[in-house]
Amino acid sequence: MVTITSQATPAEASAEQVQLVLLRAELATRIERHTGFDGVHSTAIPRLTLVRVSTAQHPVHSVYEPAFCVLAQGAKRVLLGDEVYVYDGSHYLVASQDLPVAGHVVDASPETPYLGLKLDLDAKDIASLALDLGRDGRLPSRSPQRGIFTGELTAALLEPVLRLIKLLDSPRDISTLAPLVLREILYRLLSSEEGWRIAQLAVVDGHSQRVARAIDWLRQRFHEQLRVEELAREAHMSVSSLHHHFKAVTAMSPLQYQKQLRLQEARQVMLSENIDAATAGHRVGYESPSQFSREYSRFFGAPPARDIKRLREQQISSRPH
Repeated sequence: MVTITSQATPAEASAEQVQLVLLRAELATRIERHTGFDGVHSTAIPRLTLVRVSTAQHPVHSVYEPAFCVLAQGAKRVLLGDEVYVYDGSHYLVASQDLPVAGHVVDASPETPYLGLKLDLDAKDIASLALDLGRDGRLPSRSPQRGIFTGELTAALLEPVLRLIKLLDSPRDISTLAPLVLREILYRLLSSEEGWRIAQLAVVDGHSQRVARAIDWLRQRFHEQLRVEELAREAHMSVSSLHHHFKAVTAMSPLQYQKQLRLQEARQVMLSENIDAATAGHRVGYESPSQFSREYSRFFGAPPARDIKRLREQQISSRPH
């Protein structure tokens, strides 16, 4: 639902709503044309992927990297710890940090499939544009907020998104025009009410950058024993400051973050390499098979063998015929 501000007249608000409906309809048509079947589809435009899903899904666990997500059709719930973020045709979602989440498509059918796009965000592009806008080191000092948020999808933001998708029909124009359109999209995001959350990544050695450094360290060494003092030194923070700001961004402690990375990785290797639970648990850093099985069951809702069997059955049933 579009929020009507006090400055907009009823006629202006109505015109905005009509424009949004038309833009979303065209965006859905073009995404459907460039996907064809369910799945995640890479495109000729760097960092842009398209998604199509024809049925509501079980939650899918993954690590969201910094990205801007828009839906032309359907809806999705994203769970970060105990927090729920919902986005649909009227709201976009931004992840500004690497976060282990569970995504759940809740509105999709063969007749009206879930149709969306994901545009990966690049910290260098953010820093460059923030500098041009005067929003880099002069940003007001704010405590870090969650590294994920939703916002209202306006016509001013949806128009360049649609123009970007249109470039897929004229490949010769992509190398010249796509960077300009991508910059406009990022400008609209930075200019939005929540844009400061993205711009914080451009603050040299700010809390958001330090948390990002800690997250990167954890992602590279999640299978090793976690020494919080070492992680704090890597992030150039005290132990207490690391815990405070890390939880503010990720909704979990560094240890909880590491555990989710380990469990997601173990699940992936069991699914792709056909190895048993004890081997997978040891590979991601668990010394005790029983502890691994216990924590896996608590996190994914079923013991490893039963969970992997269910996932394989889902993969077979979802393959295009």
